[in-house]
Amino acid sequence: MGRRAIYPGSFDPITNGHLDIIERSSKLFDEVIVSVLLNIDKHPMFTTDERIEMIREVTPWANVRVDTFHGLLVHYAIERQAQVIVRGIRAISDYEYELQMALMNRRMEPQVETVFLMAAEEYSYLSSRLIKEIFKLGGPISGLVPELVENRMREKQP
Repeated sequence: MGRRAIYPGSFDPITNGHLDIIERSSKLFDEVIVSVLLNIDKHPMFTTDERIEMIREVTPWANVRVDTFHGLLVHYAIERQAQVIVRGIRAISDYEYELQMALMNRRMEPQVETVFLMAAEEYSYLSSRLIKEIFKLGGPISGLVPELVENRMREKQP
């Protein structure tokens, strides 16, 4: 088995920033599992199945697959025999939070490493939450999410 990485998130919706991290990860690892977090406390715009379908449709890389998980990420990583967790970093504030998580994950499962990838400059301000907020207020999101995702968001409008 080669190097397997997990890129976790809610991906509600998947953005061009996410796709940048996925594409770059696909060049670094033999397999990348994009793992959609099942979080019953959140009220997502898209169902889990819709998010999985959209991710599959916008990720053309042969070594990328999509899955879901709940519970502790490091337990999921061990279950999937992944050696690496990939996290995107947009700003210093992301780093502080992600560092805490990475250190705690290392304490629980030392054999799973966390790799931080810096967001591409053009996506360094981008988040799914911000995309949804702009969209709900009628602002433009073209170029920030794949066209397919933008179309699906428009279909969800009341």
